Amino acid sequence: MHKDELLELHEQMLIIKNNFAAREDVDEEIFEPYEQLGVDPSHVHKSKSEHKHAVFVLGNALATAMSEDEFSNAGRVGKRMKELADDAESKL
Repeated sequence: MHKDELLELHEQMLIIKNNFAAREDVDEEIFEPYEQLGVDPSHVHKSKSEHKHAVFVLGNALATAMSEDEFSNAGRVGKRMKELADDAESKL
């Protein structure tokens, strides 16, 4: 995936995150690991690896927000996103 495509994906996921964060039944602390990264789609000067890591961390948070438990489809996606985020972080 090219960096511009990754930035577009990141931007779309951020829109979804903002919609989830606005809901009362979603704990905003779920998104804290993503917020702490300090990488958002407008930061085009950040590396592709940093954006890739941010997308996986955000994907994990979104899946967690959607999941009922770790064995639901969203829960399994969240677990995989966590693994991918850890792998991407090790390559930063």
